[in-house]
Amino acid sequence: MNTSKEQYTFSKFASNSFYRNQNAQLIDLLDIGDKQRIVDLACGTGGVTRLLFERLKNARDAVVIGVDHSSIAIKQAIEDFKDVKSSAVQFVQGGIEHLSTAVKDKVDTIVLCNAIHYIPDKDTLLTDINKSLHPGGKFAFNTTFFEGAHLPETLKFYRVWMLKAMRHLKSEYGLSVNRSGKVESRKQLTPDDYTDLLNKNGFQISIQEIKTVQFTKEGFLDISKFDDFIQGTLPGVPLDKASNSLQAGVHQAFEELNLQYVLRNWLDVVAVRR
Repeated sequence: MNTSKEQYTFSKFASNSFYRNQNAQLIDLLDIGDKQRIVDLACGTGGVTRLLFERLKNARDAVVIGVDHSSIAIKQAIEDFKDVKSSAVQFVQGGIEHLSTAVKDKVDTIVLCNAIHYIPDKDTLLTDINKSLHPGGKFAFNTTFFEGAHLPETLKFYRVWMLKAMRHLKSEYGLSVNRSGKVESRKQLTPDDYTDLLNKNGFQISIQEIKTVQFTKEGFLDISKFDDFIQGTLPGVPLDKASNSLQAGVHQAFEELNLQYVLRNWLDVVAVRR
């Protein structure tokens, strides 16, 4: 069986309408227009890049630059943008924490959608983002992996999901989870933690909002096909077996609890470089 990590990209989850809507709402908080250089950091296959481009189609001399560490994702993004006959969209492969190396000239706005929680050294990340922005430039990010994302009434779902997933892993594959190593995506910060991080790294928050979203069954199934989420949730388990077990757990938990969706909080932040 082919278990290449190419199968386990973020693109399937990114196609969910509720996810696109959250990113669109973040972009709507920004005042973007003529002559701006905007970076979509951790752009993946370019879903948010396209949202930015659509808002800048009529802007003069504006450029959107998608940056991602994955050569596979960048290749797919370039392929997906073949319909765009414009130099206003560019893609660059580079480390998320080293944007200033990947994009030499300063930019006006940097957007980072649902990825900041994966970065171990957020101080280094924010220092480099600050370095990459013009004074007064904006850094916008969102995440649904923070302390406070889970509503109290939804905790039962997560317990049942993980219980069903681990039972499936054991019964179908004879495997258990290795939790000896700490996983960065599970070290979740509070909104206040993010405020402190931004302040000490040269930013001033202009907008911080928490929105409650209906996270669908399809969304949970699709996030269970994403390698970073799989490895963070069931560490040490082969991707294919972990993904199958997580998906089985989703089906069983939704059926047992008779759910149509699960409410979940999303954190939006816009900060200005001092």
